[in-house]
Order: sequence, then structure tokens, then C-alpha cells
Amino acid sequence: MKSTLEWVNAILGAWLFIAPWVLGFTGTSGAAWSAWIVGALVVIFALWALSDKATWEDWVNLVVAAVGFFTPWLFGYAGVAAAAWNMWIVSLVIVVLALWAAYTPAEGKKAS
Repeated sequence: MKSTLEWVNAILGAWLFIAPWVLGFTGTSGAAWSAWIVGALVVIFALWALSDKATWEDWVNLVVAAVGFFTPWLFGYAGVAAAAWNMWIVSLVIVVLALWAAYTPAEGKKAS
């Protein structure tokens, strides 16, 4: 189950990364850079978590996504509906999945 959660987070991170092109907000630099940076970090740490039985990567993804949730206000693109709603929704899903993964024992590892 944990590996499935990591793969879903990696896919969500990849979506965030390509969203500026797909949803057409590459011209809004704060929105685009937020999506690229948050997306890339989520992908990196989700894939790292797949090869490691520790949970720190899940906690890092949780923090990255939580920060990502606030970027529409921090970088002034809350008025760009596609970019803001995409970041809010995807960030919340990543936070939930990262929290779930952090409390899910790795395959082959007994729950303590």
C-alpha cells in the first residue's frame, strides 16, 4: 500500500510540474515557478521514498505540499483561478497521501 501512495504522489507532483503548460499559466511567473518547484520536489521525494523504508521523505512531501498550498497568496496568483485551484487541490491531496504514507508500514516491514 505504501508504494502505491508514493506512486500517486509522484504522479501528482508530475502533474503539478506540467500544469503550467497544460492549464496555460506559464505567463504568470509566480504560479508557474511554484508549480514547477513544488512538483519537482514532490516527484523527487516520492520516488526516493519508494527506494527507502524510512518515513522522512513522506514528511518532507507533506511540508512541501503544505507550503505549496499557500503559494497562491504568497506569490500573488490567487486571482489566477486555474493556477490557484490546481495548487490548492493537488497540494491538499498530496498532504493527505503523504500523511497516510508516513503512518503506513513499508512493504515487508511489520507495523510497530
